[in-house]
Amino acid sequence: MLACNFSSIFPEAGTDEAGRGCLAGPVTAAAVILPKDFSNAYLNDSKQLSELKREFLKPIIEKEAIAFAVTHLESSIIDEINILNASIKAMQASVLKLHPAPRYLIVDGNRFKPMATIPHSTIIKGDAKYLSIAAASVLAKTYRDAYMCAIHEEFPMYNWKQNKGYPTKEHREAIKKYGVTKYHRLSFRLLPEQLEFNFKH
Repeated sequence: MLACNFSSIFPEAGTDEAGRGCLAGPVTAAAVILPKDFSNAYLNDSKQLSELKREFLKPIIEKEAIAFAVTHLESSIIDEINILNASIKAMQASVLKLHPAPRYLIVDGNRFKPMATIPHSTIIKGDAKYLSIAAASVLAKTYRDAYMCAIHEEFPMYNWKQNKGYPTKEHREAIKKYGVTKYHRLSFRLLPEQLEFNFKH
């Protein structure tokens, strides 16, 4: 995996998101600027890491990063502007929170909207290729997981502490039994048969 310096411009930030495929909860993005000499043998795409390793890496990234930022965008915004636009908006918002501001941006995936003052490159599977994107993926995932564990306490019947809002069989069965909450994405196909839902506040 490569460190920073995708371009010759510094500081450079990596950005990634978590939660695009979920039925409930926010889409969460992070942006990270790492030192040029940063290295870590364990850092990889967050999807390839165990929860234990992600939690181990989170404080290391936060301590050693030059700057980092995280943004949650709620389900109501996802329903309003769609998940792709919400993912991009969350990444852009995280980048704008960085101090110092990056002069170049590398983005996981192949879709992004240009930012007025920061040139960017999109990189397919970038979270497995560049450390700053991998770091952003770890922060996005761990912060989102913590968010889902917190709202689990409000609606424990959906077991978000375990499934984190993803479309597991258990989650779908709970939607069928209890209806939807303010955290569910109503624009998503929550059930295969898409029944009428009871709405829980």
